[in-house]
Amino acid sequence: MFEGYAWLVWLGVALVLVAIEAATVDFTFLMLAGGAVGGSVAAAFGAPPVVQAVVAALVAVALLAIVRPWLMKRFQANTPQQLMGAAANIGRSAVALDRVSPAGGTVKLAGETWSARTLGDSIEPGEEVVVDSIDGATAVVSRARLVGE
Repeated sequence: MFEGYAWLVWLGVALVLVAIEAATVDFTFLMLAGGAVGGSVAAAFGAPPVVQAVVAALVAVALLAIVRPWLMKRFQANTPQQLMGAAANIGRSAVALDRVSPAGGTVKLAGETWSARTLGDSIEPGEEVVVDSIDGATAVVSRARLVGE
């Protein structure tokens, strides 16, 4: 029935697997789709169905064992450049706009005015601070350490 068009069937399977991958975003179905593309290439070269299936399985297993772990590690990396929102401000420098104490104050952080507080000593206006954490919409800051301190 599909004689001469087996490569097209394999590509159809690959497209279905890519569509499933779009919903799961786990890279598993993408690797299986790669195996289906391998089966399609084998079919295009005239390999018998058993060889096509073996090629598809071997390519899929190789992709699952080698490429998927690398992709997962790459996309799950938690580097500072990939942090977004308020969490991206942790560790950044800011400048106190007014006196910042455990009761409150304000700082200039990333070009914006933030409410801030300290966990210890008060910080005077103009002093450089470092954001230790974000508590809701408040930056918890501490005095910046000078190099050599």
